[in-house]
Amino acid sequence: MHRYDGLDACEDAVQEALLDAATQWSSPAGLPENPRGWLLTVASRRLTDILRSDAARRRREDSFFLATPPAVLVDPPALTGQDDTLTLLFLCCHPALSPSSQVALTLRAIGGLSTAEIARAFGVAEPTMAQRISRAKQQVRAVGGRFAMPSPEQRPQRLRVVQQVLYLVFNEGYTASAGSSLQRADLTAEAIRLARLLSRLVPDDAETAGLLALMLLTEARRAARVAGDGSLVPLLDQDRGLWDRALITEGSTLIATTLQSSRALGPYQIQAAIAAVHDEAPSVAGTDWPELLALWDLLVTVSPGPMTALGRAVAVAMVHGPDAGLSVVQSVAGDLARNHRMHAVRGHLLEMAGDTAAAAEAFRAAARYATNLPERRYLDRKARAD
Repeated sequence: MHRYDGLDACEDAVQEALLDAATQWSSPAGLPENPRGWLLTVASRRLTDILRSDAARRRREDSFFLATPPAVLVDPPALTGQDDTLTLLFLCCHPALSPSSQVALTLRAIGGLSTAEIARAFGVAEPTMAQRISRAKQQVRAVGGRFAMPSPEQRPQRLRVVQQVLYLVFNEGYTASAGSSLQRADLTAEAIRLARLLSRLVPDDAETAGLLALMLLTEARRAARVAGDGSLVPLLDQDRGLWDRALITEGSTLIATTLQSSRALGPYQIQAAIAAVHDEAPSVAGTDWPELLALWDLLVTVSPGPMTALGRAVAVAMVHGPDAGLSVVQSVAGDLARNHRMHAVRGHLLEMAGDTAAAAEAFRAAARYATNLPERRYLDRKARAD
C-alpha cells in the first residue's frame, strides 16, 4: 500500500500470496526464514503481474500508475518492521463512508474475513455485501483517500470514527448479530489488537484508553458466556472462576489510571468503569449496584439514547425495585419496539416482579426479534419456563 496505493489491486495480490503460502509452506521445506518478507515479496510480484495484465487489457494505465516510476512497479517494496495496520484502518474508516461501510471494509481489509462471513455478520446476502464493499472502495478512491496517516489537524475527528468502528467490530465478535455461534473470538481478538495499536499511537487520549479497557474487561467474561453445548449462559449463572483474571487486572488498572488523569469523561471510559464494577464483584448479589446506577446516570448524561437508557433500567431495578426499572423500559419501548434486547430486559424485570405470564410473553417477543441462534434459543427456553 505504501508503494502502490490501490486497495483493490493490493488486496488481490496479498490474497494470491497467501494462497501460494498455504501450498508451499505445507511442503517439506516448511516455513521460510522470514515469512513476512516472503509474503511481501511474492505479493509485490503478483501485484506487478496484475498491473501489467490490467494495462494490456485496457490499453492504458490508471493515472495513478502513470505517475509512478517504472522501477517502483517492478521492484519489490523495501522490507521494514513497520506495522501498517493502523494506516489501513484510518483509510477504511474514511469519513466519506457510512458507518456500516466502514465496518465492512475494515473487516475485509484488516480482519481478513471473506465477503460471505461479513454478509452473515450483517445479516444480508453475499452479493449485497460484495456490492457494499466495492462501493466503499470506489468512494474512498473518488474522494482521494490515500494510504497515509491523517494530518494532526484531521486526526481528532478521524480518531473518533476509528474508535467507533473498533467498538462495533468488538461488539459483533462478542455477540454475533446473526448465525449459529454466540460469539466470534477472532473478531474480538482483532479489535483488541487494533485498540492496543491505537492506544500506543495516541497514548494521551483517554477515550482510546477507555475503549481498550472496556474491551479487555468485557472479553474477560467470554469463556463463561457459553456452555459446553454452545448455549448462552447469562451473567447471573456464569461461573466467575472462568473469568480471565489477567484481563480483568489489566483492564481495571488501565481504566483506574485513565480516570485519575482524564480531563473529560467520555462514553468509553464510563462503560469501562461499569464493566470493572461487574468484573470485580464476587457475584450478582455482591455487586455494588448503587455505584453502577451512578455510573449509568453519568453515561446517560454524556451519551443519551434509548440503548443507554435500557442499560440503566437494570441498575434502577436492582437499586429501586423492578417496577422502577420497568418504568424506564417503558419510556424507550417505542424507540426499541423491534429490538430483542428491550423485550428481553422487560421480561427479566417482569420475572423479578413476579408477573410470570407477562414475562413469558416478553421473552417470546424477544425471541422473535433475535437474529443470533443461541440468544433465540435462550429466550425461547425462558418463555417456556415462565
